[in-house]
Amino acid sequence: MRKSLYLFSFLFFVFLSASCSAKSNLPVKKLILVNSQGSEIAVKTEIASTFAERQNGFMFRQKIPDGTGMLFIFEEEQVLNFWMKNTPHPLSIAYIDKNGRIRDILDMTPFSLANVTSSTNVLYALEVPQGWFDKVNIKVGDKLKLNF
Repeated sequence: MRKSLYLFSFLFFVFLSASCSAKSNLPVKKLILVNSQGSEIAVKTEIASTFAERQNGFMFRQKIPDGTGMLFIFEEEQVLNFWMKNTPHPLSIAYIDKNGRIRDILDMTPFSLANVTSSTNVLYALEVPQGWFDKVNIKVGDKLKLNF
């Protein structure tokens, strides 16, 4: 019995350690957002383009610095739903159509299982630290340069 408890404790610690230090092996690209005044704002993004990459997203990441994000690329335009399961850092999400136009910017609550849904069909979703879009003056209607 005691041996089983030690083994369980060890395995739990290994899992917890791996989860809390979640590192990404995703490709990183500098993307450019253009606001309505024509100003260009760079964001260093991890690119999640496969089903498996999109499933993990920013889960278990304790800190996501301003100026960084994750771009989710889908195979076809569709209404998208995101949630914050196992995601401790508050995020904002921009839903972006096939032409690079930002259609929605929404805030997401850490650990929430509530769907955060795009208002229309989109091809991309860009997650950044919550409030970053406001800080850099990016609004609905602004554009993502599609040069990736």
